[in-house]
Amino acid sequence: MENDALAEPIRLTQFAKRAGCAAKQPPDFLLSLLKRLPVVTDPNVIVGHSTSDDAAVYRLSDDLALVLTTDFFTPIVDRPYDFGAVAAANALSDVYAMGGEPLAALSLVGFPTGALPATVLAEILEGATWKAAEAGVPIVGGHTIVSEEPIFGLAVVGRVDPRLLITNAGARVGDALVLTKPIGLGLITTAAKRGEDHLGAIGEALEVMITLNKGAAEVFTAAKAGALTDITGFGLLGHLRNMTTASGVTAEVWFDQVPFLSAARVYVEQGMAPGGTHGNRRFLANWVDYDADLGESDQLLLCDAQTSGGLLAAVEPGRVPEILRALKAKGLSRASVIGSMVAGQPGRIHVRRGNVAIKPSEVNHES
Repeated sequence: MENDALAEPIRLTQFAKRAGCAAKQPPDFLLSLLKRLPVVTDPNVIVGHSTSDDAAVYRLSDDLALVLTTDFFTPIVDRPYDFGAVAAANALSDVYAMGGEPLAALSLVGFPTGALPATVLAEILEGATWKAAEAGVPIVGGHTIVSEEPIFGLAVVGRVDPRLLITNAGARVGDALVLTKPIGLGLITTAAKRGEDHLGAIGEALEVMITLNKGAAEVFTAAKAGALTDITGFGLLGHLRNMTTASGVTAEVWFDQVPFLSAARVYVEQGMAPGGTHGNRRFLANWVDYDADLGESDQLLLCDAQTSGGLLAAVEPGRVPEILRALKAKGLSRASVIGSMVAGQPGRIHVRRGNVAIKPSEVNHES
């Protein structure tokens, strides 16, 4: 009993070389592989891998399609219960990012038996079950393997009416870009993993990560958003690049309007950016141009590898006020208009301090 009382609590992130979605393979690596795959010719595949969307969609009938996705990673936080909850929220988000409704899930588990007690895995599963239950989703089974690092995630099946499906390929010139959650999660979780979260920001980051994107998806579906994606391992600009490429447009991002977790601004200056964030920035150098006064730290913030981040939507500008009110009614108080879609080379992104034609402070003002 005395030894148990003196034992150090398990810090789950110390069992992982890379944390959360920052453990993803870099986008250039994945895109080169996808180009080698054959084109999907099944006419019922509405969304496959060709547009780098968040989930696959398979039509069953004129008014029903399945949404199929999977997402798993190594620990992003130290407490096993929290890790399970974040991983579940992150995996469910892919279905919400298609305007769909998740129905059921399977657990995907890699666990270092011998290095960690079985109670740790039990707590991970409990956290995931709690978060999935909040979404109304049963976890009905799964698969486990022995691995050197803890790995957890879900395979999720959802449904959507094909006529209401929102992909990342429908953005139009003139659309406003609305982001629902602040970014900087990769920087804060990296600081915490290193034991250098001197601002105590991991609690705020955890709250952001376990917040479901269900309410945001409901708002964007009702508003008939043109395009939708969630912000995870490729960072804000990486997922926006996928949207602009798939939609055949260019994006302008207004740096001063992007909501950041305040500690992330501090930690990026202290060199806390994870490897995945640096990898995103290197890849995006061929796609993004920045105003001259936006330095490396600013760029890393926009490229930061997120885990269970928010939704990014391209919407009709005239609907922005009602969308922001609806998002804030769902508890997403930091939802903001961060830019717009413009004519130009598909996939390109211009990052500016602001927009001279539209004052960001006005479109984000709650009236």
